[in-house]
Amino acid sequence: MKVKEIREMTTEDIQKHIVDAKQELFNLRFQQATGIIEKPSRIKELRHDVARCKTVLRERELEVK
Repeated sequence: MKVKEIREMTTEDIQKHIVDAKQELFNLRFQQATGIIEKPSRIKELRHDVARCKTVLRERELEVK
């Protein structure tokens, strides 16, 4: 997901996306530990998505102050 797409989302949608991404990340880590992960690069993608979302949330928080 690109930053432009994230910025167009509402704050609640971004927070929901973070929760969903973290849940998927959790499941992928289990798959990695058992050796059945199909796409290991997805872990990196999810970590970056979470970071992007948190960055946008922080920017919004700073704008309010």
